[in-house]
Amino acid sequence: MSDPRTGADGGGGRPAPPDVAALTDGEWHRLHPATPLLKGGIALAAVLVILFNNAREYVVELFVPGGRRGDEGDPFGYVVDKGWLGLLLLAVVVVIALFVGGFWLSWRMHTFRVGEDVVEVRSGIVFRTNRRARLDRIQGINIQRPLLARVFGAAKLEVTQAGQDANVTLAYLRSASADDLRREILRRAGGAQQTHAPAPSAPGAPVDARGASTGDATDPAAVAGTSTPGRTGAPAPHRQGFGGLVEQRAHEFLAPELDPDEAPPRSVVALSPGRLIGSTVLSGYTLFLLAAVVAIVISVVTTGEWFLLFVLLPAVLGSGGFYVNRITKSLRYTIAGTRDGVRIGYGLFSTSNETLPPGRIHSIKVSQPLLWRPFGWWDVKINRASRSSTKGAAGQENTTILPVGDEDDVRRVLELVLPELVGVAAVGVAAEEARAGSPAPADAPEAVASAAVPVADGSATGEAAPPAVRDAVEATTEHTLSLVEGGLRSSGTDGGFTVSPRRAAVLRWFSWRRNGFRSAPGALLLRKGAIWRQLVIVPLPRVQSVGLVQGPLRRRLRLATVHLHTVQGPIVAEIGALDQDDALGFFTTAGREAVAAAHADRTHRWSEETP
Repeated sequence: MSDPRTGADGGGGRPAPPDVAALTDGEWHRLHPATPLLKGGIALAAVLVILFNNAREYVVELFVPGGRRGDEGDPFGYVVDKGWLGLLLLAVVVVIALFVGGFWLSWRMHTFRVGEDVVEVRSGIVFRTNRRARLDRIQGINIQRPLLARVFGAAKLEVTQAGQDANVTLAYLRSASADDLRREILRRAGGAQQTHAPAPSAPGAPVDARGASTGDATDPAAVAGTSTPGRTGAPAPHRQGFGGLVEQRAHEFLAPELDPDEAPPRSVVALSPGRLIGSTVLSGYTLFLLAAVVAIVISVVTTGEWFLLFVLLPAVLGSGGFYVNRITKSLRYTIAGTRDGVRIGYGLFSTSNETLPPGRIHSIKVSQPLLWRPFGWWDVKINRASRSSTKGAAGQENTTILPVGDEDDVRRVLELVLPELVGVAAVGVAAEEARAGSPAPADAPEAVASAAVPVADGSATGEAAPPAVRDAVEATTEHTLSLVEGGLRSSGTDGGFTVSPRRAAVLRWFSWRRNGFRSAPGALLLRKGAIWRQLVIVPLPRVQSVGLVQGPLRRRLRLATVHLHTVQGPIVAEIGALDQDDALGFFTTAGREAVAAAHADRTHRWSEETP
């Protein structure tokens, strides 16, 4: 059955190209030949620059008689005066040879393999390291293309897993193969059956990350990387030689970061530059900066001490760099639904994009700072079980999946990141609950409950959904989204929320009328904040446990707090200052529904055939 948002089929997408098939045959392969330069070449260049900086006066004197020699005590001058220049040059050559030899040996010893159920990396010269990532535990795959790596046609692929320091990194691969390799890994992680035959290779012949024998590593065109002709979305063949290489690199720099074949235009949410600049200027950092300026001005006026202005000057200069850095790093920001999950990309010169498979998002927070309210802007953050080694757009944590957007953008993002709540999967969950004897949610549309079982049967057999089922999908999508949108700006009991009683105003001065909760099909909604509005959405299958807390003060006020425990992240899914009877009812209902939803959840093997 196809996904109504991405148009993707359930078979995991198009087959892998031959070069990627060669990299995923379960054998050990080497990385891009330019990896030693990209990893250690910068350090070597820095050493050479330091040496040249110390010797520049003497180098100039060789060509300009009478030029200024080094100062007294200059170490390079001391070496020259002692007649040790030849030994110094020999030492430099030896050090460079050791650097190059070490980089080359490290590259030779750094291998990886992709099997049917694991991605494994071996590295190290003296101390060997072996890291493994189980495909069914993958939380996401991030591809980074730093500026220097893009010059060599290389990319860094990072397989993220749950836990600290658990990620597996392939740095670097051929850039043209990185996306296809990610697609193949996610296809296997999703449980799809093999759709291609691995490309044959000579027995025992090591293959590098370009999908070619390492015997051609001295070929300059191979070091820089070449495109795979005929692959959908790949650059067209270019001329041979240096001119063709330059043309190919120019094409890669100008090509869109997101392959148009990966996601239909209707599923892409882009960030406009004007809104990006406006949201950055109206951020909380701006409020802090303005408060600091006012405080320093008042201090200068009252005390007459002008030196305080020198305290403000570095902050102003640093703020300019902060704003420029945040804006430039968010350019070309997009989020889209693809065959393999939600893809988030950003960056102008150094680019990064990550694919989050279904079922890896544990909670979502839609929030609105005070200064954004006149413009109707919101941001969206998530909790995920993994930690990426790179920051997200604008240097923010990579848990921010929408830096700024209006309500339409929020709606489209929620349709992408919560397919089990607002799409076909939501109806499938209802079907599983119906089969288990659990009734559909009381507030779900009648058409959804009646069509739940046919949807599951249709998806199992691969049959196209009948019109009644498609109508049910649309009904449950609109119903859930209407509940979410109602929770963004509503207050009191509007939208079906159970809110804090009036006596809770002792603890929630301004927000007691917005402080509330409600259930939605497949999720729990927590609405908080009157000044900084928040709506937390927790998918029921991702709830790990439910807690009920009542301290001495809340016990006197007959109030309680409910915690929905998920993975650690920027979102704390709790709702406090509830009437103790409402909190107890919410605690009981949430626990029961979470167990039922977890039993019916199939998102971790999203491409697997249903038996």
